[in-house]
Amino acid sequence: MAEQGHVYTVDEALTHVGFGKYQCFVLAYAGLGWVAEAMEIMILSFVGPTVKSEWNLSSTEESLITTSVFAGLVVGAYAWGLVADNYGRRMGFLGEALVTAGAGLLSSFSPNYITLITLRCLVGVGLGSGHVFLSWFLEFVPPSNRGMWMVIFSSFWTIGSVSEAIGAWIIMPRLDWRWLLGLSSIPSFILLAFLGFQPESPRYLCLKGRTAEAHRALEKIAQVNKTKLPNGKLVAHRSTLPTGERAPPELVHLLSSNGGNKTTEGKSGLSLFLMLFSSKLARTTILLWLLLFGNSFAYYAVVLLISELSSLDTRCRSPLMFSHHPQDANLYIDEFITSLAEIPGLLLAAILVDTAGRKLSITIMFTLSCLFLLPLVTYQSNILTTGLLFGARMCVMGAFTVSLIYAAEIYPTSVRSTGAGAANAMGRIGGMVCPLVAVALVANCHQMTAVVLLVVVIVTSILSVMLIPFETKGQELSDTVDFTSD
Repeated sequence: MAEQGHVYTVDEALTHVGFGKYQCFVLAYAGLGWVAEAMEIMILSFVGPTVKSEWNLSSTEESLITTSVFAGLVVGAYAWGLVADNYGRRMGFLGEALVTAGAGLLSSFSPNYITLITLRCLVGVGLGSGHVFLSWFLEFVPPSNRGMWMVIFSSFWTIGSVSEAIGAWIIMPRLDWRWLLGLSSIPSFILLAFLGFQPESPRYLCLKGRTAEAHRALEKIAQVNKTKLPNGKLVAHRSTLPTGERAPPELVHLLSSNGGNKTTEGKSGLSLFLMLFSSKLARTTILLWLLLFGNSFAYYAVVLLISELSSLDTRCRSPLMFSHHPQDANLYIDEFITSLAEIPGLLLAAILVDTAGRKLSITIMFTLSCLFLLPLVTYQSNILTTGLLFGARMCVMGAFTVSLIYAAEIYPTSVRSTGAGAANAMGRIGGMVCPLVAVALVANCHQMTAVVLLVVVIVTSILSVMLIPFETKGQELSDTVDFTSD
């Protein structure tokens, strides 16, 4: 029989039952969400040039296909974050499961350019829910090895990228871009088919006062993992611990899970967004936005520069000798090989994230990426250029992975999806700006300016993460923001 008066929190329950089969099922579904997102974004590398040729589009019209997806991502990242914080994490999955699946399939039947960019924009809106999968999985993982498992979760993005490159390599030469669009929507339809079987986050249920449901969810986890919950009663906040209980290690003020009277519970819509700029969260929110903007800008810049810089020497020095056929087999081979750079990047992130901590891990990997990029301020051989960009993509991917984990951990449960969603929206803006700035400079033979700009953006991201005063390594996730000391 449980000791009378003994209580425990969700984090203590998860630590007690450990990481087991149940979390593996959650990981598989959340990971599939990221596979779907990666495939729908990476498809742009293959569809744009073909559609441009088939419909006689201008370069600007071709770039707008990509821009429309990122515009949708900006809207979706914020909107689905609000949905997940107000109506539950499972409702947030509807973005990718329903909107992306439907719009992705319909876009393969687009009769004209306007219809295509409209539907791809809707695909972007659906893909904006990708961060909800990260937040949802995060809330099932015990604190002690959370970083490692979140890096493993992030590896599903690389699986999606590599799968799309292989799919394009097989499909495009034999069929056409419509088949690639249609088949790439299959993971989203699988998400939709299994949506009803996914559990709600016990942390979210506890926050909303549905403690009995949260307890049943935790009991299910313990049952599947063949363990037992701690003795006692589940409580939402540590402040409900009775007098005499051992106080938990005190965290810095943002990470406090103090259950004061004035919390974010019950707030919605604009109120949740404005909460990100409260005195407790404003500094972190602004710095996190700068970090995610720089992360996204750097990641997509390196991805796009791989093909741009490999042909720069010939194009800029001998224009008549330059010939580029976007649908040559080399395009698919290059995309496949460079996507593999993300695997060692994930391994590096996995090694650093729970040992060095989130902030130092991001700083180390971004610093390494700058070291790989700096030699490219001058012309290098094609082999050396490819090698340097391979290393840069490896490190940028690792930094991006840890940054996304950090963004989800640092906000309390009450505004986690809204905060992470808003930060991701800023990141998507970085993805939109990147082709217009960095790639345009390279295309006009301004390699030095492009590389210097990219390094400046990365250095800004390093400064941003260093100025955030909170480290989340090994810390329990907080549930609410205490404003009693404001």
